[in-house]
Amino acid sequence: MISKIIYKLWHNFFPSELDRMVKKWYADGGDYEFRFAYNLTKDSMVLDLGGYQGQWASDIFSRYCCKIIIFEPVSEYAKQISKRFACNEKIQVLQCGLGGRAREDIISISGDGSSMFGNANIKESIQIIDVASWIREQNITSIDLMKINIEGGEYELLDRLIETDLIGIVKNLQVQFHNISRNSTVHMELIQERLHRTHSLTYQYKFVWENWARKAIRNAS
Repeated sequence: MISKIIYKLWHNFFPSELDRMVKKWYADGGDYEFRFAYNLTKDSMVLDLGGYQGQWASDIFSRYCCKIIIFEPVSEYAKQISKRFACNEKIQVLQCGLGGRAREDIISISGDGSSMFGNANIKESIQIIDVASWIREQNITSIDLMKINIEGGEYELLDRLIETDLIGIVKNLQVQFHNISRNSTVHMELIQERLHRTHSLTYQYKFVWENWARKAIRNAS
């Protein structure tokens, strides 16, 4: 108990850059003003990468009644989400994750912080699908909104989307980058630099949330 109190006091008096960014995010009403403000319709296609309990998908659906595909690799969470939306034909739940290559991997189970880069005591084998192969197999040519909160897996995923030019079919990219290694900031900035070629930044709270909107496609005259 004492250590928790000390930890809280330390962060109150000596906030880190992330602490300050999280505080600003909430002060600006980020969870209400930004994460659901899109021009979606009932015909829109939304991908939710990192579904956890399905709350974000539920909130998006309640606003737009759009089609949503949720990717959740942890079996317990995937089952809970499937049960939650069992009567909703417009929401599909897939028990797998999307990544830069297809493989079986290990994830550390820690609630909404479950990660392939974590060290929790409880671990589980999960299935990762190559994002490029999946998009092509599904014949998907347009994604209105892709939300990514996959605890470190966003780096390989975005690298793959960019290198295959499939990033161009994503109209809005809502992503939370995670500081998982000493190279995270550099890797994040390289991805952001490449995203600027196809998308424009609409808001950014470093290592909290940011959104990229696809630039207008100019037809050759």
